[in-house]
Amino acid sequence: MGSSRPVTPASPRVPRIKAAQPGVPYFGCEHLRLLLEGQVDVLENTIRNYRTCMCVISDTTPIIPQTSKASNGQPLTTLTPNYLCLQCSATTTVAGRIAHGVETLHRFYVESRNGYLFCQLCNDFVFDPTLEDLRLRKLGTGSFSTRKRKLDDMFTDAAKEDSQLMSINTNSTPCRASGIRGIYNMGATCYMNVILQSLMQNPLLRNFHLCDGHRSYECTRKNCVACAMDEMFQAFHAQPETVGYSAHNMLACFWMSKRKAYEELASNKEQDAHEFFQFLTEELHEINANAQNQELEEGAPSPKRAKTESSCNCIVHQTFYGRTQSTITCQGCQDARTSVQQFMDLSLGLDVLSKKKSIKAAGLSVKRCLEAEYKQAERCEYTCPKCGTKEAKKLSSIKSLPNVLSLQLKRFKQYNGSASKIVTKVSFPLKLDMYPYTSRARGRDPKQNPELARGCTYELQSVVVHVGHYISYSRVGNQWFKFNDHNVTLASKSDVLNSEAFILFYVIQSLA
Repeated sequence: MGSSRPVTPASPRVPRIKAAQPGVPYFGCEHLRLLLEGQVDVLENTIRNYRTCMCVISDTTPIIPQTSKASNGQPLTTLTPNYLCLQCSATTTVAGRIAHGVETLHRFYVESRNGYLFCQLCNDFVFDPTLEDLRLRKLGTGSFSTRKRKLDDMFTDAAKEDSQLMSINTNSTPCRASGIRGIYNMGATCYMNVILQSLMQNPLLRNFHLCDGHRSYECTRKNCVACAMDEMFQAFHAQPETVGYSAHNMLACFWMSKRKAYEELASNKEQDAHEFFQFLTEELHEINANAQNQELEEGAPSPKRAKTESSCNCIVHQTFYGRTQSTITCQGCQDARTSVQQFMDLSLGLDVLSKKKSIKAAGLSVKRCLEAEYKQAERCEYTCPKCGTKEAKKLSSIKSLPNVLSLQLKRFKQYNGSASKIVTKVSFPLKLDMYPYTSRARGRDPKQNPELARGCTYELQSVVVHVGHYISYSRVGNQWFKFNDHNVTLASKSDVLNSEAFILFYVIQSLA
């Protein structure tokens, strides 16, 4: 009978310090060496805590690592980097980090954007081979694992690997999201601020103004709105500033204008944001269209010189303008007359729809509003030139879509000489398919032409909200921001989708 060897439990796995490259110290600094060379449980806790910090930074929404506790105990979300304590679960601002260190004697912190290690005693970021190896693995592959991949797997997501490599080895700007600045309220000017913020994140206008599209250095026009826009885009996108911006030059352009339509803007009363959007785009159209016509006049003879409003190729028309098609059909002789009109934005009525019982039960949405406007025929006042019948139906559709689709939800209505607001909740999507509302979609199955349907897909870019005061949300990359005059905070998708939208800006997906 053979003797059996006694079974002993496996020895616990002790974390190992990563060997440094020649000429590189084993530890980030002398203070970190004292921490990592101490007891094994301290080393285990430190590496475990660092892994947790990296998971918070890379696996969760940016709002979490960017939120700390203010002195009054309330959550405080900032755009500047926070610091996650490596020795406890605290998240602090720069000032809070110093106070936290004095109170707890905790010396090491993880920066909330890139996971860099900061030593309080050195008052600087330190490079530690062990923790840096964990950081690069987590940011590069999304995992701390060192498992080798199969040969076939190494050639699958080449583009993804390249982008990960670049993101790891590229220095980011002071504020990773480009063009994020608040705008100071200069006395009931929040209506102007929300429109300007939305335009600052518009990719077509941004590229136009940052690529000498207007040439403000050659412009001789007094109180030029396009020059003021040039100045704003430079201040937002070409300068690493995050402090508030004063749009006084833009406001002065409207104040100094001789147009009667702008007289109301020269008061301290709050104006309508949608009306200001129309004023601003009309001014930009006039300035840029005149500049194009002037260039044509200086060149060789061309039939394009006699440009009309419908054929204008200025940046405003390229960005916001589309065309609707309306067909009026006589109910007597079935004679049909079709007309085409330009639009800069689509206004969606809420008053009638919000009172329907079926919609009250299911909830009002942008999709239902679009269906009511562009998929359902309505009776209209019309006298048939052929048979004289006064019964007719009008069916509208969208003949051509713009690159940036602006949707205004008509929340204000006039009743007995006074304006009232419709506060009905209207849901809207992050992605909007406009193909069902186009003229081409009439009687066609979108599955038969998927390429055309994909070309009609939009992504939400900005939302203007009116709650007695105007605020807005804008997306930069995949992150949403809330703009409340000069105050800018991070926002979640649920914050955006639950807002009381007044104007929605959607960008065609190929440009978003």
